[in-house]
Amino acid sequence: MTKYTWIKEEVPYGLKIKQVYGIVFAEDGNILLQIDNNKYNLTGGKPEPKDKSYTETLKREYIEELNVNIYDAQYLGYLLVEENNEKYAQVRMIAKIKSVGQIKPDVDNGKIYKRFMAKQENVKKYLNYEGIAGNQMIDDAIKIGNQKYKFNFKDNEYYI
Repeated sequence: MTKYTWIKEEVPYGLKIKQVYGIVFAEDGNILLQIDNNKYNLTGGKPEPKDKSYTETLKREYIEELNVNIYDAQYLGYLLVEENNEKYAQVRMIAKIKSVGQIKPDVDNGKIYKRFMAKQENVKKYLNYEGIAGNQMIDDAIKIGNQKYKFNFKDNEYYI
């Protein structure tokens, strides 16, 4: 069984980082979710050798998967994953949407994802994480995002 623990500190030296994912906000405070086969997800992926930082990984993944440019990224923390006698980190960040391009296929797998802007209070329902770690991460992302960014809140959800 896989165990997840939400940790709001830097990743310790030597702990392998397998993912960098983002909680990305629009000007209206909504959070961008990726839809793949009717399943809502955050966007991100594996760090590549050419990536010089978590921010570079996150920016690259948002372009590759959703054709969305992001900016003002901030490290949030990491999920410590323990499975099959292995421990590794899944880094989480927050950022804002800078621009949105036309939907196009993911360069890695050819899939075309839908892009959905969810109200903050509905994100945990859409993601439907098991256990508390993922939900703690979303709560922290929303709290810090609301402190860091100035939103013009609107009361709707929509596809982009």
